[in-house]
Amino acid sequence: MAAQSSTLVAQISAHLAEKSLSPTSTWLQAFISSQRPTTPLAALKQTALFRLLASDITTSLLKTPANCFPSDVHNAEIKERRLKGPIAVQVLGMEDMGKSRWEQVEAIEAMERGEGTKGREVIRVVPHDEGGSQESVVNSGGPHKILMQDAKGARVYGIELKEVQGVGLGMSVGSKMVLRNAIVARGVLLLEPGTANYVGGKIDNLHKAWKEGRKEELKAAAGITR
Repeated sequence: MAAQSSTLVAQISAHLAEKSLSPTSTWLQAFISSQRPTTPLAALKQTALFRLLASDITTSLLKTPANCFPSDVHNAEIKERRLKGPIAVQVLGMEDMGKSRWEQVEAIEAMERGEGTKGREVIRVVPHDEGGSQESVVNSGGPHKILMQDAKGARVYGIELKEVQGVGLGMSVGSKMVLRNAIVARGVLLLEPGTANYVGGKIDNLHKAWKEGRKEELKAAAGITR
């Protein structure tokens, strides 16, 4: 049984590593122990990815110098440097710098109604369960400013230089991204399609708290009382 469990851990670890996600042994063992022994391997892999994307990476992912931000990442005296990575991060907040505060309020309220935007067309966003694929986020506006957190808890702002697929006001707080060879310029990450990859996921309690707080913050800044 122990040998079988070790093999399963290795197989799931390899699957998650393909997404550049490296969970701790504690997280893996807890996940495997929560699953039925008869569950097919393909289903286990899919569920493991879903659960990991819904987790707080500060407790679920390994912390190594290679997969976390350097300790001096905020040093504004360093004009520019490249972070090899891959570094998995979770999104803690986002802002569309191309939209007014009121437009951002409207976008948040549209998402609350289960709607998104595609150009000028309103579309319905369909929720997914554990067995479904990750949600597809429709890009709009931009550039976007993203607050990201690594496995050690370090928080860094990133600015979209070019449109990155999946990045937008419709993305969820707690969703995961992977950074490879990303440039940090004076403490700010520069996000481009070749260096920032949106993976998906969501942390429900963080997303709810951010959405409520962010909407009220935007309303206050825009002088909206209703």
